[in-house]
Amino acid sequence: MPMTFIGKIGQRSIVRIRMSTHLFAVLGSILGQATRPRHWPRTTRAVFARQILFTGVEAMPFVSMVAFLTGISVVVQAQVWLSKAGQSGLLGGVLVAVIIREVAPLLVNFIVIGRSGTAIAVEMANMKVFGEIKVMEAQGLDALLYLAIPRALGTAVSVFCLTIWFIIVSFFSGYAFGILFGIGATDPLIFLNTVLRGLHPPDVYNLLAKTLVPGLFTSGICIIEGLSAGNSVTEVPRAATRAFVRSVAALFIISAVVSLLTYI
Repeated sequence: MPMTFIGKIGQRSIVRIRMSTHLFAVLGSILGQATRPRHWPRTTRAVFARQILFTGVEAMPFVSMVAFLTGISVVVQAQVWLSKAGQSGLLGGVLVAVIIREVAPLLVNFIVIGRSGTAIAVEMANMKVFGEIKVMEAQGLDALLYLAIPRALGTAVSVFCLTIWFIIVSFFSGYAFGILFGIGATDPLIFLNTVLRGLHPPDVYNLLAKTLVPGLFTSGICIIEGLSAGNSVTEVPRAATRAFVRSVAALFIISAVVSLLTYI
């Protein structure tokens, strides 16, 4: 029994290592192929534009609503409690630490995973089940070029842009409601300067890493899980579920690693 238990742990560890190695290999191939201009024909550019439209532009209303409510609940509370404690000068640092470092990247990545990541997994799984991947390969088309590269890069760019938009909307709503309730600075330039004083170069690197890297990993995981579906239609929802769970796990791991490397 002890050897069986240890054997199962080792077997699962080997499977996880192989999955991680496969994921890194796919992402490395995507980034390597994407740097070559000849791998960006009109069809690939069209898929890239549609991916940004679906993942980035069409998600802006929902992201704006979440950012608006986040600004009211976080930014306003920070102004209230720091004013009561007589520490209004710490407002910029607190907002940067809470909104820019953690909340904005996490919430935006969650939205993209739930909205676009699962859609990519379902699309890839349906193409696998109905034989469209085999048709592409029979025609001499590279699935990595036409399916993976535009979706992966489009998702990463969309996550970054949505995160910047999230930060802007949340700060604006927090500032506006702060004025409405008579707290915080009434001059928008003073509020902006307070936030900018709390922003440092590591925060910029942290924001870039927590948006671009999870975006790439989310799309890579969803593409792999979708293409790993079997030949039955019932495999499609299973692939979407696996893609969602593993993308969320990767998001938290990446966020923790980036925070440790950036601030410790």
